[in-house]
Amino acid sequence: PFCALAFKLASDKFGKFAFFRVYSGSVSKGDAVMNSRTGKRERIGRLVRIQANDFLDVETCYAGDIAAIVGVKDITTGDTLCASDFRILLEPPSFPVPVMSMAIEPRSTADQDKLAGALQRLSAEDPTFLVSTDEETGQTIISGMGELHLEILCDRMIREFNVQVRSGKPQIAYRETIAAPAEGEGKFIKQTGGTGQYGHVLLRISPAERGSGFSVESQVVGGEIPKEFINATLAGVEEATANGVIAGYPVVDLHVAVVGGSSHDVDSNEQAFRVAGILAMREALQSASPQLLEPIMSVECSTPDEYQGDIIGDLNRRRGHIEAIESRNKLAIIKSQVPLAEMFGYSTDIRTLSSGRASFSMEPSHFDAIPQRIANELIERRCA
Repeated sequence: PFCALAFKLASDKFGKFAFFRVYSGSVSKGDAVMNSRTGKRERIGRLVRIQANDFLDVETCYAGDIAAIVGVKDITTGDTLCASDFRILLEPPSFPVPVMSMAIEPRSTADQDKLAGALQRLSAEDPTFLVSTDEETGQTIISGMGELHLEILCDRMIREFNVQVRSGKPQIAYRETIAAPAEGEGKFIKQTGGTGQYGHVLLRISPAERGSGFSVESQVVGGEIPKEFINATLAGVEEATANGVIAGYPVVDLHVAVVGGSSHDVDSNEQAFRVAGILAMREALQSASPQLLEPIMSVECSTPDEYQGDIIGDLNRRRGHIEAIESRNKLAIIKSQVPLAEMFGYSTDIRTLSSGRASFSMEPSHFDAIPQRIANELIERRCA
């Protein structure tokens, strides 16, 4: 039976199309296939094989073929397409979390609507490109995998969508975490002329393995918090992790257990327990030795041997950690881990150090704690 994986979305002046690879069976123009993610059927209107800028129409694609469906409606990157009577889900590709953000805005009011459409199209094509709005400033924030990634996307907005934009300096996506377990208590009591509000939550937080993210569970027994308010409490706890207590960055790598609380027969409601959950989390975070994390990049430099010492010295100056040095065809391959904050403008610097003969590649590796001196400077800038 037919089975394929849609691994990339793209668009041009003719509309949106999805690249896919057939893993079993075959598909022909006019067939109706099932999207396993949505459970909906998608009719194949046009099949093409793309060679550079040429779209070559084909009638049928067989196992092993890579082609594209033109005019897709509800297909996203990683969707499985299959026969209606053979519903299967292939493992989608995994994408790293964006590590760099920048603010953009249209140059004129005429570009406002075009900007929204361009951002929507680009984010649909690229799963590592995220668009959000800063609630405090109202700015549009775009996030990606690095300086070059965001520069190319801004250039595409100008070339392909004719949108003139202004961009701010890229900002690094820092995170916060905790270094010690702690307990927190949140009480939200509000009395008015009529019915008041009452919510009381007790919780415990503990550090989790680096890279594990955030998890929360309820350990409430004996009905201290009524069952109907448990979900609201957990939602409040999760909401509190969006802004940490050091500099307002998202909190990661911790586990939260809601262990108790109390309620009022009349005044308790979901809103009161959501707020109580937020208050309890903030108290616990303050007592849990919070610390800042920064994104660390895996950097691989290729350089002629005579420039090896200069390149290594520059990486050390950038707080880099050299992991390995290999030789390959008269080139030294230097593998290192470097904080993203130190990599701005590196493409220019490495060319200067090597007379234009060295190159490098960079990809996200993990988050790690920031040295206290640098953390203090960052907090001062953030809170200024």
